[in-house]
Amino acid sequence: MAKYDFMSFGETNIRMAPRGHDRLAQAEELQLGIAAAELNCCVNISRLSTKRLQPQLKTAYITKLVDFWTGEYIMQRARSHGVDMSNVLVEEYDKIGRTRNGLSFIEVGIGPRPSKQLYDRGHSALSKIQPGEIDWEKILDTRWFHTTGIVTALGEHTVTEVVAALKAAKKNGATTSYDLNYRHTLWTQEAARIAAEQIMPYVDVIIGNEEDFDTMLGIKAENTDTNFSTLDPENYREVASKVMSSYKHITAVGTSLREVKSALLNNWRTVLMTKNGYFVSRKYEDIEIYDRTGGGDSFASSLIWGLLEGKPEQEVIDFAAAFSALCHTVRNDWNIVSAEEAYELMAGGSARVKR
Repeated sequence: MAKYDFMSFGETNIRMAPRGHDRLAQAEELQLGIAAAELNCCVNISRLSTKRLQPQLKTAYITKLVDFWTGEYIMQRARSHGVDMSNVLVEEYDKIGRTRNGLSFIEVGIGPRPSKQLYDRGHSALSKIQPGEIDWEKILDTRWFHTTGIVTALGEHTVTEVVAALKAAKKNGATTSYDLNYRHTLWTQEAARIAAEQIMPYVDVIIGNEEDFDTMLGIKAENTDTNFSTLDPENYREVASKVMSSYKHITAVGTSLREVKSALLNNWRTVLMTKNGYFVSRKYEDIEIYDRTGGGDSFASSLIWGLLEGKPEQEVIDFAAAFSALCHTVRNDWNIVSAEEAYELMAGGSARVKR
């Protein structure tokens, strides 16, 4: 029996966003939140339960933070949602900020103006991590371990640490997953491909969109426009088949498919390929968006939750579509939606007022 059901490794930033659809340049106040792909998954999985009073899955997060108010804010908020933060490395604050916790600024778009995320995460504690600071084999006592291309890109040694973590997780018997999550602002395509070559042998479940696979693995779909904005699941079937053919050990490939009509109106569906076949969710049309950040992590976390719970693949992907569609209606990255609400939507539930 593993100590945890799910553990993840990544970097956490304080998220700051103007109210409504204001631009940062005109904002007189900013709303706080937390931005972290890997911690998003911990929080979402910790909260998910088919019945509110059932024991939740045990989740734990691994990162490095500076002992500053931003670090305390992150620790307290994560713990309040049931995430074990006892494996977080904490560095003493030097009173100046030579090493710091990162920031992320969000503008929520509207109409033809897209949402925008701006990073201020240089010199972060996690980006300066050194080999040997984390004893991966000792702490990775979990059924499932997850990380992403975001943390991989951050520092001189973060590729080394991601590879070491995945190796240790596999050695300890965990299922491993990796969300490609390519961010061109963090590294070059060449660096991403070199890292992917080292990482892929230790990944069981791979998550990424068509652009991610093209950029990081050189696996390209046909009949896809230059903006990767099509919603045809058959395009992704081709990509997923190529991934599983190229990497025989991969057990599942999944993604969310987004069609952007405007900044606040999207179509959404999700797909999953396993050795048992190709599974496609229904399409959620004209989702009215309150905040779209965290939608992809919401998909990843609900996909992992369903697989951890041993649910059939079609149910897994249908639930992941509903849960991640609902994430678009919640401010900030964490999906404060219950499993019951997602199952209701999955079953065709309406948006009528519930009393």
